Amino acid sequence: MRNKYLLTHEWKIIEDRWDPERHEGSESLFSLGNGYMGQRANFEEDYSGKHLQGSYIAGIYYPDKTRVGWWKNGYPEYFAKVLNAVNWIGIHLEVDGVRIDLNKLKVLHFRRELNMEEGHLLRTFTVEIEEGKTIEVEALRFVSMHRKEIGALRYSISPKGFSPKLKVTPYLDFDVINADSNYDEKFWEGVSENAGSQKAVISAKTKKLDFHVAASMRYELYIGEEHFTLYPEIEKKEKYAANTFELNSEDGKMYTLYKYAAITSSLNHSKDQIISIADKLASDAMRDGFQMLLAEQKKNWKNRWENCDIIIEGDPDAQQGIRFNIFQLTQTYTGEDARLNIGPKGFTGEKYGGSTYWDTEAYCLPFYMSSSGKEVARNLLVYRHNHLPKAIENAQKLGFTNGAALYPMVTMNGEECHNEWEITFEEIHRNGAIAFAIYNYSRYFGDESYIQEYGLEVLIGIARFWAQRFNWSKAKQKFVMLGVTGPNEYENNVNNNWYTNYIACWTIQYTTELIEKFTEENDAALDSILAKTNFSAEELEQWKYISEHVFLPEEEELGIFLQQEGFMDKELKHVDDLAASEKPINQHWSWDRILRSCFIKQADVLQGMYLFEDHFDPDEIERNFDFYEPMTVHESSLSPCVHVILAAYLNKMDKAYELYLRTSRLDLDDYNHEVDEGLHITSMAGTWMSVVEGFGGMRVKGDNLYFNPKLPKGWNALRFKVNYRGMRIAVSFEKDKFQIVNHSNSNINLIVKDQIYDLPASSTLENTYL
Repeated sequence: MRNKYLLTHEWKIIEDRWDPERHEGSESLFSLGNGYMGQRANFEEDYSGKHLQGSYIAGIYYPDKTRVGWWKNGYPEYFAKVLNAVNWIGIHLEVDGVRIDLNKLKVLHFRRELNMEEGHLLRTFTVEIEEGKTIEVEALRFVSMHRKEIGALRYSISPKGFSPKLKVTPYLDFDVINADSNYDEKFWEGVSENAGSQKAVISAKTKKLDFHVAASMRYELYIGEEHFTLYPEIEKKEKYAANTFELNSEDGKMYTLYKYAAITSSLNHSKDQIISIADKLASDAMRDGFQMLLAEQKKNWKNRWENCDIIIEGDPDAQQGIRFNIFQLTQTYTGEDARLNIGPKGFTGEKYGGSTYWDTEAYCLPFYMSSSGKEVARNLLVYRHNHLPKAIENAQKLGFTNGAALYPMVTMNGEECHNEWEITFEEIHRNGAIAFAIYNYSRYFGDESYIQEYGLEVLIGIARFWAQRFNWSKAKQKFVMLGVTGPNEYENNVNNNWYTNYIACWTIQYTTELIEKFTEENDAALDSILAKTNFSAEELEQWKYISEHVFLPEEEELGIFLQQEGFMDKELKHVDDLAASEKPINQHWSWDRILRSCFIKQADVLQGMYLFEDHFDPDEIERNFDFYEPMTVHESSLSPCVHVILAAYLNKMDKAYELYLRTSRLDLDDYNHEVDEGLHITSMAGTWMSVVEGFGGMRVKGDNLYFNPKLPKGWNALRFKVNYRGMRIAVSFEKDKFQIVNHSNSNINLIVKDQIYDLPASSTLENTYL
């Protein structure tokens, strides 16, 4: 249910009042990141109220030992946790001996603004020290998109009505814990602490895996416009270093602290150099100054928005929603490092451990293909190829042989680290999403080089897993798949889940077709791959036989595919039949009741129809949509976007728009009452799909880029850009006309509402709809 709290602005997220009950949620919403590190919107000064302190570094994690009352072969040995890292923003502030803490002082004014256009966070507040004596603070900070290991902040203090003594302590603190740690367990061990005048550097290492991280700070003070020389006191203790200075302030004057922090890790530098490198980076940042760094930030974001912005005219809430989603996606993953991936919460919280899920391939890849281009998208796929040996090892633990590969449901390094058995062992459809991503990438960019270099080896491993996971049913005279969990996690341990069977069968067919194609073309890379994988002609024939005899459950009378065998035995009800007091059911019902119900967490059959839309006619899709959508509670953040795309395809525009608002403003309006745990980063890519593939109707058909735009009521225009096969294309759709600009040096064939157009290089196409 929608819970609007923030102001609507097309380029900003604005909180214009102080509400401590919403503070943890705002810490998530106003988070900053740059693909390398991220920072929740914690306060620079002390805050004793309820909050989640969070500073995270990509790729740094802890393998927390899995503890269960039973153990089965293949069960994950650990659950990975993204680690809360060094607090680099911290500033203790005392005014005449009173510690500034918004949980303890009377707040007269508070405002927080996330500027998505320029990539920075601004916060202003006024607190009362005594009657007639107030302190005004303005804090602006950013995590640099240009200098990946730099964060910077400007913290301005203005006394009003008195001239107090200010005591200011900028610090670095590695003595942090995770919100999800057991018994306040700490995961960092201090290595070194050093401090000097207006500088400090500390380093720490993680327990078990020995990741090393260093943080260095520099700072300077201005009174008004004048630089002020400081002689601070130095403080050092384990995992902490600080400077403290005191000032006799004057009423009405502004005292501005500029703080620069550099954070380096052993992922990118040798352990014996991270301290010196961090110290130099922080020094360089202060030398160049806050204004230069901020100008770099604005320029970097301007360039990024040039490629990925979506403009919705006539609906400010929808406009704010899509930009917020794009902003968070862009600052979560930038694609330079194939060792990194996209956690469901990004840098905004600790839930789900910061690990990689199938969300990346099924939902995130289309956004990065279109907005960031080939190399960034390719790195997402290379990530999975790099983990192929671990995927084979994961399958071996479960009894599979001959190089069969089962990719993990949750991972940091290719090992499975999800500790719920019905997902770890049964939610194996994730393998299919990875296979589809290889196909999707190749289709979108018209490039088989990834398949030849990396992808076919991955596909063979996945197809082998599926071939072994099917078993022959004498009763059905078909291959069946037993004991699985589909995307709809509200049904566990089911037989013949339609989506899992379908994508498994398709993967085997697709891999078979590629091998036959490359054989006919005498592709030199094929021989090497077949030799490396010990692939045989007999195996190929076996795959063909399996894929031709897979059982796919149907309800012929209704003309629908069944979620799984036995679905029609359930009591079939609609979500509208549920009382408001029972929703969400995952917070009000027992797990047993949920599993026996017909209610769907997220699409299974419809997920397959989205991925393989051209395999079905519109009537088939509509029958299945009309049957399953009313039973879908959308209690997965990944659910609404698929329904938006199919609803728009079926001209069910009211339903498409209703669910678009739910996906685009899921966190902004806190539909699921859980934004305090972090944002739903991977589902934000689904929001992009909702707009571009749903309302823009974008598809790849053969070698043509296809559009079938359908604008919701109230939308005057929809504009976006896509990167397609090395070409940049700007599209603009209005109610009765469209414009497409080819910003490249090559001709492109386009289809708009079934009309074919040849658009020359550097030219514009304008037309009305047929």
